Amino acid sequence: QVQLVESGGGLVQPGGSLKLSCVLSGSIVEIGRVGWYRQAIGQQRDLVALISDNSPDYSDSVKGRFTISRDNAKKLVYLQMTNLKPEDTAMYYCYADVRSGLRSSWRNYWGQGIQVTVSS
Repeated sequence: QVQLVESGGGLVQPGGSLKLSCVLSGSIVEIGRVGWYRQAIGQQRDLVALISDNSPDYSDSVKGRFTISRDNAKKLVYLQMTNLKPEDTAMYYCYADVRSGLRSSWRNYWGQGIQVTVSS
């Protein structure tokens, strides 16, 4: 089994910054694509950022403000968020494609989510 645990969320004022972290643990042979999604109250879960190898993709709403990165050796995924806006308020979820064995197929996993609130 594979677990993803997010940290670093909280309350921040508009224009502020936060850095989210996600640590992967469990039966992991290989980590593929990783990323962050978010879901505001009453809304669907939307992509924020994904990274495969060293090639990141961002939603238009966060381009230039958010940066995704990964540390494969430490099984960590980060999301640096700057110039935060009230509309960034949401539950943020970490995502990863993982193989648990050399002959295993890829499976996707999600964290439990962490709240980010941008408000004055």
